[in-house]
Amino acid sequence: MSAASEVARRRTFAIISHPDAGKTTLTEKLLLYGGAVQLAGSVTARKNQRATTSDWMELEKQRGISVSSTVLQFEYKDCVVNLLDTPGHKDFSEDTYRVLTAVDAAVMVIDAGKGIESQTLKLFEVCRRRGVPIFTFMNKLDRPARPPLDLLDELEKVLGIASCPMNWPLGDGVDFKGVFDRQSNQVHLFERTVGGMFRAPVNVKGIEDESVSNALPPLVYARVCEELELLDGVGAEFSLEKVRRGQITPVFYGSAMNNFGVQMMLDSFLAMAPTPAPRLVGERIVEPDSETFSGFVFKIQANMNPRHRDHVAFIRIVSGCFQRDMSATNTRTGTKMRLGNSQRLFAQERETVNEAWAGDVVGLVGNYGFQIGDTLSDDPNIKYDEMPRFAPECFAYLHNENTAKFKRFRDGLDQLLKEGVAQPFELPDAFVRIPLLGAVGPLQFDVLKYRLESEYSAEVRLEYAPWTIVRWIREKNPEDAPKPVRGQTTKPKPNLAASYDTTLALDAFGNWVALFSDKVSAGYFETKNGEKFEISAYPF
Repeated sequence: MSAASEVARRRTFAIISHPDAGKTTLTEKLLLYGGAVQLAGSVTARKNQRATTSDWMELEKQRGISVSSTVLQFEYKDCVVNLLDTPGHKDFSEDTYRVLTAVDAAVMVIDAGKGIESQTLKLFEVCRRRGVPIFTFMNKLDRPARPPLDLLDELEKVLGIASCPMNWPLGDGVDFKGVFDRQSNQVHLFERTVGGMFRAPVNVKGIEDESVSNALPPLVYARVCEELELLDGVGAEFSLEKVRRGQITPVFYGSAMNNFGVQMMLDSFLAMAPTPAPRLVGERIVEPDSETFSGFVFKIQANMNPRHRDHVAFIRIVSGCFQRDMSATNTRTGTKMRLGNSQRLFAQERETVNEAWAGDVVGLVGNYGFQIGDTLSDDPNIKYDEMPRFAPECFAYLHNENTAKFKRFRDGLDQLLKEGVAQPFELPDAFVRIPLLGAVGPLQFDVLKYRLESEYSAEVRLEYAPWTIVRWIREKNPEDAPKPVRGQTTKPKPNLAASYDTTLALDAFGNWVALFSDKVSAGYFETKNGEKFEISAYPF
C-alpha cells in the first residue's frame, strides 16, 4: 500500500469522561466488538473474576479506577484503531491532557443519569482548544436516566456545542429495550447477556413493527415516537465537515455494561472520525504522508513488565513510515539513535512491530533517555511543541525511610519523575535536601508511594506541605536580574516584596516560583510585585 492509503486506514482516539461514567467499561466493549478480545472483563471484578484489559496496573485493579493511560491497538473492518484509555479522576488529569495531544478524535462518555459533570467539562474544553472532534456516548441507559432531550439540551447550553443524535433510546432503566438507528430507520432490540461478557444478540426491526410496540410499555412507545418526530423538526442537521471541525458532536445512546449500542457507535465512529491530521512546526506544515519520519513522545512508563524492569516510551507517529532498527534524531539533544526494540502495545501485552505509519502509537522499549515531549525525526529541524505543563495544587515532602535502600529510592523516584507522575521543586535555603514534589491532586502521591514500594522496594513516607498555590516569576527586564556569582549552584534570588508566608523555590527547569498557602497571600504577592515581574499561574 502507498503511504496515503496506509494513513487513511488509521483512527487514533481517546476515551474521556468523569469518573464512574463507564469509560473503561466502554473501552473493554469496543475491544470486544472490534474482535480484539473474546471475553470482556468487569471493572467491578472480584479477585476471582477477570479484570479489564486496559486497567493492567495492580493498583488499578485494587481501586477499580484507571490511574494511568493505556494504549490499545487492533484492526477492525480494514481500519487500524489506536485506542487510548485515559484516567477519569481529576487528580490524573495531567496524564489525560498529555494523551489528548496524541489523538485525532475523542469519545466523551456521559452518565445518562447524571449528565455533564465537572471533569467532563474540563476535558471537553481541552479538546475544544486543541480542535479535537468529539463523539458523545450517553451511557447507562439500563439504569434510570434523564430525558434524552434534556441531555441534548445540556450539551448545547453547558458545552456550547450542537448535537446530532445518531440513534435514540427506547426507554431507560428496566424499560430500556434497545435503540432506534436514525440513519437506517431501524430499531435494534437487544437481549441482555450475563455480565455483559459476550456480544449482545440483536434483532433489527422497523419502528412500526408490531414486535417493537409489543416489546415496549405503551406509554414508552408513544413517547419514543413523539420524540423522533420532534427530532426531525428541531434536531441539528448532520454535517461531516462540522463534526470534523468540532462544531457538532454525534450522540449515541446505549449501555456499555450490557453491550447496548456499542457496535453501532463503533461502526459509525470509524466511518466519521478523521484520519491523522497534519501538524504545525513554526510556520511549516508536516503532512502525515510525508516521506520524512517524525513523531513525539507523549508518555513514558516503567515496569510494565516487572520481571525486566523495562522502560517504554510511547511515540505518536506524525509523519512518514517508522521501521524497526531505523535511525532518527532526538531533536532536543541532537543525538542520533537506532530505534531497535519497537513494539505494538495492547495494554500489558506486546508484540514486535516492524512498520508503523502516521497515526500509530509505537512503544520503544529501552533506556533511550527520552523525556516527555521529545521529538524524533529524520529532519533535525522538526521539533513539536505539543506537551502542556500544569500548576500543582498540592505539595508533599518524600522521605526515604531506609537509608540502606537509598539507591532504590533515588532510581525509582528519578524514573517516576520522568513519567510525569509528579513535579520536583527545590528549596535552595533548606538545611536538609528532602525531595519536594508537586501534583495536581493527592492521589498522584498515593500512586507514587505505592509504585516506589511495590516496584522498587523503597520504603517511603509522605509529609504533606501547606502550600496549595504556585506562581512562576521572572524579571520583565532581564538586564535587572541579579547575576550569578562564582561557585553559585542555582540562579540568584530575584529581589521580591514577599510576605512572611511566601516560600521561594526552583522548578525542574531552574525557574523561580513562589509557593502560597492561600489566595490572599498570592494576591498580595502579585499586587506588590506585578510592575517589575511577570507572574503566571502556569509555567512559562
